[in-house]
Amino acid sequence: MPVVHKAAQVGFSTQAGTYTQGRPDYPDELNRWLRGTLGIDAQSTVVDLGAGTGKFTRLLKPLTEHLIGVEPVAAMRKEFAAQLPDVHIVQGTAQSIPLADASVDALVCAQAFHWFADTTALAEIHRVLKPGGNLGLVWNVRDESVDWVAEITRIITPYEGDTPRFHTGHWRRAFDGRYFSRPELTCFNYSHTGSAETVIMNRFLSVSFIAALPAAEKAVVTERLRELINTHPALRGKETVAFPYQTQAYLCRRLS
Repeated sequence: MPVVHKAAQVGFSTQAGTYTQGRPDYPDELNRWLRGTLGIDAQSTVVDLGAGTGKFTRLLKPLTEHLIGVEPVAAMRKEFAAQLPDVHIVQGTAQSIPLADASVDALVCAQAFHWFADTTALAEIHRVLKPGGNLGLVWNVRDESVDWVAEITRIITPYEGDTPRFHTGHWRRAFDGRYFSRPELTCFNYSHTGSAETVIMNRFLSVSFIAALPAAEKAVVTERLRELINTHPALRGKETVAFPYQTQAYLCRRLS
């Protein structure tokens, strides 16, 4: 089985519980996109690839009972099983999906495709999808036009290293016309509302490359985030914080 990037293996293994608490949910409008654009209905067999703790799988559950989560990190699968005991979760990677040829109607990757964006993964996704099946890619993208959100980016970015990231756009390179159409974008605005501890601290301490840091460096990041919360006028003393996102949903059509 292909090797999982160290930042994902270490970071997501140590912060599976924090990930569940801190990661934002998704806008209600995305349900309509999943049904109308991706074509999911009650009879559809749907795979959540890179399912993690099941944050996105919860959104899929009302649409179909035929759900399969695929996740390589054991700690994430354990958290998934605890949160969604009635949904089948299997060990696998994008390059090695343990499912039969042409057995899936739709496959969705939420917050995940940038980790494995290569032609080998697209060939494997193409293999398990039925003819006419669709691939959906979804990311919650921080709205960095808000100054304190941009400051969070400045705090965490120096620690990225070689960690695959959505914002680089490198994930698009895999779409070379062999297996899928070019991604077609639909955008939704969304705010993750909760305490600063949840929407900022838990959210960003669960970022893979931050969670994988040595304790001393992680403590520096923690201190800088807390200082931002305690001093910025939009955050200081607030019981609840609305963290602004743009949810980007991409339809990729399976080519024959």
